[in-house]
Amino acid sequence: MFLDHPTITATNSFTEPDRIERLNRVYGYAAALADLAGKEFFIQKFSQLHDHKGTLIVFWHEAPTEDEKEIFAKAWASKVGDGTTNVEHEI
Repeated sequence: MFLDHPTITATNSFTEPDRIERLNRVYGYAAALADLAGKEFFIQKFSQLHDHKGTLIVFWHEAPTEDEKEIFAKAWASKVGDGTTNVEHEI
């Protein structure tokens, strides 16, 4: 079992706790997509997910591949996410 999960934060999370819940769903969905794609060490590559006013920001330990960026784009655009493609990546 993997125990070192990324930090999940959101702007205004104290007044809008649903943002954290949404990020948890997106994290799970992205992990599932990565598993299906055979990305074995995907969740170890990033350290934090942050929702900044409807934009998902993914903080990476190392530069993500285009496939890895696409996984988060799909998860954030899905029904469990924000429904948009507003995703940024920080190294």
